[in-house]
Amino acid sequence: MEFRLQSLWCLALLHTTSCYAALLPIKQSILNGCRSIPGDYNWPSDAVWSSFNSTLGGKLVATTPLASVCHDSPSGAYDAEKCDALRSNWFAPETHIDSSSSIMAPFFTNNSCDPFFPRNASCSLGNYVSYAVNASCASDFQKAIALIRHHNIRLVIRNTGHDYNGKSTGAGALAIWTYHMKDIDLVDYKSPGYTGLAIKMGAGVSVIESYRFSHEHGFANSGGDCPTVGVVGGWAQGGGGHGPAVSKFGVGADQALEWEVVTATGELLIANQTQNQDLFWALSGGGGGTYGVVSSMTMRVYPDLKSSAANMTFAYSKHTADAFWDVVRTFYTSLPSLTASGCFAIWAVSSDGFTLYPANCPGLSENETRALLSPVLSKLKQHDIPYDSFITEFDSFLPSYEAYNLAAPKNVSNSPPLASRLVPRATLDQNLTQLTSVFREMQSRGVTLVSTAVNISQQGFAADQTSVDPARRNAAFSAIFATAYDQTDYETNIARANEMTYQLLPKLERLIPADQQRAYMNEGDFQEPKFQEVFYGVNYGRLLGIKDRYDPEQIFYALTGVGSDRWYEDQARGGRLCPAGK
Repeated sequence: MEFRLQSLWCLALLHTTSCYAALLPIKQSILNGCRSIPGDYNWPSDAVWSSFNSTLGGKLVATTPLASVCHDSPSGAYDAEKCDALRSNWFAPETHIDSSSSIMAPFFTNNSCDPFFPRNASCSLGNYVSYAVNASCASDFQKAIALIRHHNIRLVIRNTGHDYNGKSTGAGALAIWTYHMKDIDLVDYKSPGYTGLAIKMGAGVSVIESYRFSHEHGFANSGGDCPTVGVVGGWAQGGGGHGPAVSKFGVGADQALEWEVVTATGELLIANQTQNQDLFWALSGGGGGTYGVVSSMTMRVYPDLKSSAANMTFAYSKHTADAFWDVVRTFYTSLPSLTASGCFAIWAVSSDGFTLYPANCPGLSENETRALLSPVLSKLKQHDIPYDSFITEFDSFLPSYEAYNLAAPKNVSNSPPLASRLVPRATLDQNLTQLTSVFREMQSRGVTLVSTAVNISQQGFAADQTSVDPARRNAAFSAIFATAYDQTDYETNIARANEMTYQLLPKLERLIPADQQRAYMNEGDFQEPKFQEVFYGVNYGRLLGIKDRYDPEQIFYALTGVGSDRWYEDQARGGRLCPAGK
């Protein structure tokens, strides 16, 4: 009831706040200098922040780092009991989701305030946002945009903090925090391309919340693997989004019927196939936090269906390495038939062994899924390699997901920077021996290979209906490399990130034709030298034109986002965001 009342209050103010946005001129052209940070002459005074908070109805949140309880600092007092509790739960997503500022990719905090550092270590905001607007509606977006334009502040779009590439934080930024925008409704949608029931969800709705809502109404929907990831933001917008039902229904961007979005001028627009079609196309896979800030998405739903799921683990031993990799190679040869049957797979290969966690197969029975995995199971028996595997059938999609995906580890807060490439089907067919050799070398160097496989070429969505790179629809799987993360040695992490980018990833690149070098942007390399081509492919030029139309002053910035090469973070000046070349 409280949120509904807030929503009605926001609706009443929606038109007046667009006037508020227009009344505040830009104090300093963003093209003439860096974004403001605390201490600058045009940074808002305490009185301005207080007044701004009043216009929001008390929704402004000043950042206090979670780990301040582990240090003696101006941000908070040391509390041994609270610090111990925080350390024991630091790597759980839930620790960060309820925070308006904490993120799950520790590399991008620059160790600003680390719970594992000594009590007397520095604890500062560093790369965390300075403030966040706990948004409940689009009018809150408009007010935040008005303030950042007037004071030349960096804007960050943030939901849960799930983010491998540092897009949901930034020094001196004001964040629009969408996590509590949980409205979700079943709607009767009519358009030239789709007529039928759909779900309209606010920007804060999570994967598990969408699945459970659909299930309650007799439907299933496309969503991510991790339950706490937001559906509307970086998942659906950032390259399309993958997950357990994607091979059956299509990627997240394929599901979009309509977006509600606030632009850089504070204008609230509806983007669909008949209104603002260019913006609709860009939001549907062209990168989140880049063209505007989305308040809601309307997406397709599908009749619920029986589902099966499977997992599998077997250990690695140097004494049986050849046999281990023979089984892994057999798994790779099984992928095309697995995903063509509507399955999604996520697996890891490390020095510990192989883990499939899991394969989701909406619409398939237990026997059908078992048949798809039988070549791998037979190869394990042939080599007499002990393994664990379970395959189960369920009457509907949600119980399958809850039984297999929720049980898998989702602790992402110790994730290092990643590097990845989409492996084309032709490369898998023609260069499997060389691929296996590269992966085997990576494993020997301590690299963990985490991969995902979907088939998104068969659902009938035309390549030009979304801005998802067409090359992604022709990929057999995404190969992701991750090295160990050192929680207390930032320089070591920088060195490892550079090793990934400039030494390890090129070994895989040599097996993929130059014109097919692509990566899924949400799991790509944050310092990808060719991000325009690798993350966006043939769509980049058109996407840049759309960004410039709707965001001519470049209010929206996200690392590796469209147009982001016009900016850089100047660490010598407090990490502030500056125009390239200045």
